[in-house]
Amino acid sequence: MRPVIADEFDPPYVVVEPPAQSVPFIFNVPHAGAVYPASFLAESRLDAMALRRSEDAFVDELFAEVPSLGAPLMTARFPRAYLDLNREPYELDSRMFDGRLPAFANTRSMRVAGGLGTIPRIVADGQEIYRSRLPVEEALHRIEWLYKPYHRALRQLLRRTGGTFGHAILIDCHSMPSSSVSREDGAKADIVLGDRYGTSCAVLLIDLVEAALRGRGYTVVRNKPYAGGFITEHYGEPALGRHALQVEINRAIYMDERGLQKKAGFAPLASDLMETFSQVIGELSGELTPRQIAAE
Repeated sequence: MRPVIADEFDPPYVVVEPPAQSVPFIFNVPHAGAVYPASFLAESRLDAMALRRSEDAFVDELFAEVPSLGAPLMTARFPRAYLDLNREPYELDSRMFDGRLPAFANTRSMRVAGGLGTIPRIVADGQEIYRSRLPVEEALHRIEWLYKPYHRALRQLLRRTGGTFGHAILIDCHSMPSSSVSREDGAKADIVLGDRYGTSCAVLLIDLVEAALRGRGYTVVRNKPYAGGFITEHYGEPALGRHALQVEINRAIYMDERGLQKKAGFAPLASDLMETFSQVIGELSGELTPRQIAAE
């Protein structure tokens, strides 16, 4: 079988650690990977620019300074169009592959039906990615060599953080097309916070993040249209002291969505995000114990 994991994906992810982790926060950027190897482009009917429509471009750079707050930052290097970490490990569309998928694969989820499974069939604007069907072995190989190591490392960060601080807070960082946000109350949302409708983190956490963002002039909406995906749902277990909050940022604030270039708003947004989480970290450390955050 031909090679299926390109050398360019070595390493598949990067964790930037502070000199010493001093806060119970972990920041995760699963969709900003921008490595598009020749082997992937060859099997795609789209060019690199079209494939990048699914990418949360520059989100890793927006959060690049969080290690200075005392928190680790984890980022995938492979693109979402190649493998989506915010899905179950085996949400796969049987129509995409030559060969039989494992019996345990979830082939009937809404995300698979929409073409956005673990191995996506389409990019964000609905264009088909592949010229022809992929070997089943290729899909399973991507999951074994990219998806599983990433989630294993993320779980290790959460376990370490929980063991050190008594609880762990995962901030899952994303961006959204401006077209995906409908007008509410006369203004489009700048940022959507997702807590799975109150189930993935303590109410106090999302309250503090929302208040800090609103205090800096941003329009903030909860759970519409993004309540949080697999990562938020899977890792957010407040009763066990594990909290997950998804942050979706309107791309129009900081980038030219068509040309995929940063705009003048990038630097102010990055500064505001760091100030926001610095404020939230300070408020939580001053007011919240592990027992209280689990009880919220």
